[in-house]
Amino acid sequence: MFNAPLAVEGELLSVQSGCTHLTPGDQLPAWVFADLRTDHAGEVGAVCIYQGVLRFARDPALRSFAEHHLLTEQKHLRLISAWLPSSRHSRLLPIWRLAGFLTGALPALFGPKAVYATIEAVETFVDHHYEEQVRALSSQPALSDLRQTLLDCQADEVAHRDEAAAARGFVQSGWLLRAWCAMVGAGSKAAVSLIRFI
Repeated sequence: MFNAPLAVEGELLSVQSGCTHLTPGDQLPAWVFADLRTDHAGEVGAVCIYQGVLRFARDPALRSFAEHHLLTEQKHLRLISAWLPSSRHSRLLPIWRLAGFLTGALPALFGPKAVYATIEAVETFVDHHYEEQVRALSSQPALSDLRQTLLDCQADEVAHRDEAAAARGFVQSGWLLRAWCAMVGAGSKAAVSLIRFI
């Protein structure tokens, strides 16, 4: 029978997966806390992205898009926060808030197409990020509730990506927007690597 190693005050405790079902508030394996720290910081950043968009966007359709997605990201943040104690949050959250706000605000200054392309780039990264965690948790029956939470969040993020892509249309982006979106993707990847530890 599979034994799930759990970190308990620096020690490992084996828990029979057939006997234990972990839910929010339970002690989790250290690697799960590290993953959840990245998810939490990412959802904080996502909330701030849409706040940045709404601060500068004037287009009614874009504002409606951002308001709807802001509510979804706030829901995700509540769900992840239920699993991750505040003592495990990234110590760099103020930086992630600022980065998120700028990631939404800067393209909003250039119009809806820039925002939609940015959201598509962000959500493409987030989809892959959640997918890695969902696969890792597939071998952890005791964490099936957490896996389902991440699957639900991932489905929302994929819907956001697809909605942004449809709103942007099939017009070829200019080199500046392509470079911006590449930077957003690379920055997200680098941030995840850092957040796992800080």
